[in-house]
Amino acid sequence: MKKLAVVAFGGNALLRSGQKGTYKEQLENVERTCESLCNLLKRNYNVVIGHGNGPQVGNVMLQHEAGRAKGIEAMPMDFCVAETQGSIAYMIEMGLRNVMARNDIQRNVVTLVTQVAVNKLDPMFKNPTKPVGPYYTTEQLEKMESGAWKVEKEKMVSPSGVTYKADPKGNGWRKVVASPRPVRINNIKIVEKLARAGSVVVTVGGGGIPVVEESDRVTGVEAVIDKDLASALCAIEIRADEFFILTDVPKVYINFRKENEQALDTITIAEAKKYLEEGQFAEGSMAPKVRAAIMFVENGGKECIITEAGQLNNPHCGTRIVR
Repeated sequence: MKKLAVVAFGGNALLRSGQKGTYKEQLENVERTCESLCNLLKRNYNVVIGHGNGPQVGNVMLQHEAGRAKGIEAMPMDFCVAETQGSIAYMIEMGLRNVMARNDIQRNVVTLVTQVAVNKLDPMFKNPTKPVGPYYTTEQLEKMESGAWKVEKEKMVSPSGVTYKADPKGNGWRKVVASPRPVRINNIKIVEKLARAGSVVVTVGGGGIPVVEESDRVTGVEAVIDKDLASALCAIEIRADEFFILTDVPKVYINFRKENEQALDTITIAEAKKYLEEGQFAEGSMAPKVRAAIMFVENGGKECIITEAGQLNNPHCGTRIVR
């Protein structure tokens, strides 16, 4: 039986440091990542792809903000995630089809624009911390909504309840939204069925469209779900054999960029948790990836591999988190 793997594309799979994020740049980056992914297909893996959308959703919000100045209502966060899920998946499909044609690989590539349910009582909703979209000056914010703004040293809350936090680097104020844990992925059984039948499936893009499900209604919410946690949940629910998290370094390191820097080959869940507690992994960078790896292995997964895309041709690549 073919192995089933979930591969979470990191942000650099689409947009690299110093680039403007043009369509041409992103398509070229995706194709390079898909070239590496072909190494798994050649090794007879079935594959499901998750991906981030941070820079892209920020650009969409900038476009909506430009439209606001012309009287066009800006769309909510869940809509922006859905929009970028579709556009990024389109580029992944195109890049992968081009690469497979060059490598004489015959596979269907299927995208599912995916809703991911979160708990409306998740404590993260009371403490939004995930920065999204453009930077604003105080004057710009006050013009956006009329009424009394609640102003604190590092936080501004609009009359409608939207929170903006001061940028530590002094760039102004930036909207922050909740980052709740994913609870359930809609249509996950279809994802598994398609993948085990040999199709490459693109799903949970950007962590999935965040929704709250109640007895008689589904509602999108202002939130961003961590794409590595969503991909980990996907891997758990489809009973994947392996979970790959692609980033811009070949392995996970402790004492990163210090004189005593050490690359990690294989670590246990207990060791990973110990390093997290020690603060070895930066938040917003390696820490959420390690948490996603732990989540997968603790819930039945054999191993999670964190590495860069170019290493996928090496069956011994990356840092492996095991039980």
